[in-house]
Parts: sequence; C-alpha cells; structure tokens
Amino acid sequence: MPIPLSPRQILETLVPFPTVSRDTNLPLVDWVEDYLSALGISSVRIPNAEGTKAAVYASTGPEVEGGVILSGHTDVVPVDGQDWTSDPWTLTERDGKLFGRGAVDMKGFDALALAAMALAKQRGVKRPLQIALSYDEELGLVGCADMIASMVAGLPKAGAVIVGEPSSMSVVTGHKGGAGFRVHVKGFEVHSSILHRGVNAIMEAARIVDWANAMNAENRVRPPTPLAALFDPPWTSLHVGKIRGGTAHNITAGDCDFLFEFRVVPGEDLESWVRRFEERVAEVEADMKAVRPEAGMTLDRYFTAPPLVPEEGGAAEALARRLTGDTGRHVVSYGTEAGHFQAAGFSTVVCGPGDIAQAHQADEYITVEQFEAGWSFMERLVGDLCA
Repeated sequence: MPIPLSPRQILETLVPFPTVSRDTNLPLVDWVEDYLSALGISSVRIPNAEGTKAAVYASTGPEVEGGVILSGHTDVVPVDGQDWTSDPWTLTERDGKLFGRGAVDMKGFDALALAAMALAKQRGVKRPLQIALSYDEELGLVGCADMIASMVAGLPKAGAVIVGEPSSMSVVTGHKGGAGFRVHVKGFEVHSSILHRGVNAIMEAARIVDWANAMNAENRVRPPTPLAALFDPPWTSLHVGKIRGGTAHNITAGDCDFLFEFRVVPGEDLESWVRRFEERVAEVEADMKAVRPEAGMTLDRYFTAPPLVPEEGGAAEALARRLTGDTGRHVVSYGTEAGHFQAAGFSTVVCGPGDIAQAHQADEYITVEQFEAGWSFMERLVGDLCA
C-alpha cells in the first residue's frame, strides 16, 4: 500500500477544489475515488440527476454489521463579496489557524475521515469504517438521501454514524428539523388607483409573512417541553429570508417570489406544520381568486431536514462520549444530515472539529488545535474498531 497522505496534506488538497454548491464537485469526487483506490479501497459514486455532481461512499474492513460511518459534505458556500486576507482556495496557516473556504465546514472533517480510512485499512479493523461524502448540503441537505438509501441497500448496517459538522468536538445529540419552500405568488396588474380590481402579489405574500410572525409570537410564549427547552430559541420558528416582486410603485404587483422555512423543535411534527402552512396559503389563494381567477400561489418544497432526536442509550452517543470524554448535553438549532441518517434507522450524533461560528465567513478557519483534536479522535476510533 502506498504511504498515505497526512490529514494536513489531504486538507491542503481538498480546499483548492472550488466546490461551491452552484458548481460541480466532480473533480473532488474523482480525487477521492483515486486516492481510496490507491489504498485498495473501492468506492461507490451516486450522481445527481443531471450528472453534474455526485456523492461518494466507501467501506474498509470486514463486511459485517456494527461499523461506524463518518459523514461529511463536499460542497461549500460562495466567497463572492467577502473580503479575504488570503486566497480562499489555498490552505494558509497563520497564528495557529488554518484558513480556507471549507476548512471548518467541512473539508477539515472530510480530510480527517479520509486519513482515518487509510489508517483503518492499514491496521486491519475488525469492524468496518465507512465514509460518506455528500453534495448540496448547503442547499438544504438535498444531496444525501440517495446516498444513504444506497448505503442501506449495499453495505452491512453500521452501528453508529458520526456527522462531522463543527461542534468543537462536543457530542451533539439533537437538532431541529426543517423544511423550505419557494413560493411564487401570481397577482394581476392594474393601476394602483384602482387596486381593488387587481391582485397585488406582494401584499398577498405579506399576508403569509404576517402569519409567520403571528405563529412565532404564539410559539415564543408557549411553555416549552423539557426537550425543546434545550434549544435556542426553545420553540419552532417560521422565517422568510428573501423576497422580490413588483414592477413600479403605482402598479399592483403581478408577481412575487419568496423563500419560506421552518425550524421545528424535536417532539413537534414537521409535517403538521407544513399542513398548517399549506392551509393558510390555500385561504389566501381563495381570496385572490375571488378577485381574479387567474391569480394564485404555487409552492415548491426544495428541502426537508428531519430532526435529530436524542436517543435513549444510543450507540452513537455512547461511542462518541467514550472517544471524546464529553459528558455534557448539547443540541443545536441548525439542521444537519444527521437527521436523514437517523430517519434511515442509524444511531447518529454530530461531532466534529472546529467552531460553527467560523463557517461561511470571510477568512474561514479551523484552529490547528481543533484539527489535531479531530485526528486524535480518529485514531481512538480506529483503535476501537480494531478491538
């Protein structure tokens, strides 16, 4: 077997791939496949429908159940408009920090996982170590579902999944679920002096935004469950983060588009919230059509993120706590692919190096200390799989 690259060398290789979610990640996937193949590890590629992107997974060790999956994503957010001190596509060390787009979110973990695969192959683990690298996580976790389904069908079931989103190596056992919609409102244009004869798409969209505000106000004052109380905020939130529409100040807007999302605390049913949203949209649409039958709203559900629910006596939590020594209780309000793995029947936690506060920022970085802590975790994990 060729001499494996160090974790740092792998990270230095991964960062220069400009795998912004709007672009392809195939050159990075090609490299991962070639690197694993050189180590004697075969991999499986799961392309998207257009063939422009792909997920990749692999396994090393005996084909038995009870192994561990290391889960990461290959895509990163854009650097457009950000003021970087150094080239975002070159890993640069300064003051004990490794700078580069994706250094913490989450090519740092990807590099550690690939290095762990090489170590597991070299040491001859008794239970398999598996790696799963997805695409389009930053677009709403949309690239992992087919990969997970293929792993369920094609590999012995792993006993635990470690999703390596940056958690400062704390063991995160829960996160919110979510769903996102692209909403198009079709109005009818008339002069604003006779607005009652038309349908203003912006003002009708505002009724949905106002409903979201009302739901947030109700949820905020409702006493949280013990599980929900762990989150910040400890309630389900509804949010509109982008909206556009209209032609001129004196014309009722003919079109309006906005993005609508839920962040649902575990214990509440995500689909129940979706139904309430759809019912409110239907009510507003009925009023619109009463004025102009051609007016209306269309919904495009572009992502679904199942929650990660803390598991009583979960194997992944027990493993991660044993390897890290972390005994605290940690949850996060953002979503990860952990919810998808758990929904597919895997015991799952989030645990990875670095601070989420550095993700998506100009001069994104992971500290050398956290990167080394991540590698120590991988070494202990491989040792556990050899036992």
